[in-house]
Amino acid sequence: MKIIKAVKRYRYPYLFILPFFLLFLIFQLIPLIWTVGISFTEWNGIGSPKSVGLGNYQLLMKDYMFWDAVKNTVYYWVTGVVFILLLALLVSSLLNNKGLKASRFFKTASFLPNVCAAIAMGIIFGMLFDENAGLINQILVTFGGTRVPWLTSVTMSKIPVVILNVWRNTPWFTMIVLSGLLNISPEYYEAATVDGATAVQKFFKITLPSLSNILFFCFITLTVDSWKIFNEPYILSGPGTSNVSLFQYMYQSGFSIFKMGYAAAIGCILTLILLIISIVQFAIRVRQGEM
Repeated sequence: MKIIKAVKRYRYPYLFILPFFLLFLIFQLIPLIWTVGISFTEWNGIGSPKSVGLGNYQLLMKDYMFWDAVKNTVYYWVTGVVFILLLALLVSSLLNNKGLKASRFFKTASFLPNVCAAIAMGIIFGMLFDENAGLINQILVTFGGTRVPWLTSVTMSKIPVVILNVWRNTPWFTMIVLSGLLNISPEYYEAATVDGATAVQKFFKITLPSLSNILFFCFITLTVDSWKIFNEPYILSGPGTSNVSLFQYMYQSGFSIFKMGYAAAIGCILTLILLIISIVQFAIRVRQGEM
């Protein structure tokens, strides 16, 4: 009864938020449930799905291509979180410097990589890292080095993907961190200066604690984005599965060889991994008393 009374009382606010829940139901919740159901079948996208029980999941456990994709995605996740957050902190601190001249120009210029088309940038990076005619190898040769098979080597093919990923995503998180820096009261730094604190002490005692919630948000967002990385490894493809991401392998399974049930199983595993990581991250945050 209380629920019914609350709905009647707040019926107009509920009507305003109703479109979101309808879109969520139609385009997210129902497809998710349907995907889970398809993951227990063998289906090529045409005709009726054939039930195989846990067959797709059992096959995943034996599929070396799946495990290579998982390892590559973990690599992209770790490198992305470390380099993007560090660079975002560094660049945002420089942009927040009151002594910086033409700050508007530098803020605009630093954000440009984020608005560039991922596919176009992937093609350009492919040219830059070309083994024979790429600019990167030309620079290495000029300084006495040797040509590196960036995109044809199993061990080196992930590096261009990481560099492109960091280059494209750092500006977005830089702006988020910069917004947090702008909200820190200057009085904290003034009081620390009076107490004789150094710049390093101010950073670790004032800046980082004040940015803890924003950095946690960036960490969660980067985690989700890293596990869904697709454009970069798809354009800068290496030999075999040397730099294939899990999201890319799911796409290839579904739309290249038309194993829709197998691709759905990969999608369910990916969703489960993200769910577990998110729960662990929030549990750690709660234990720290920050939420």
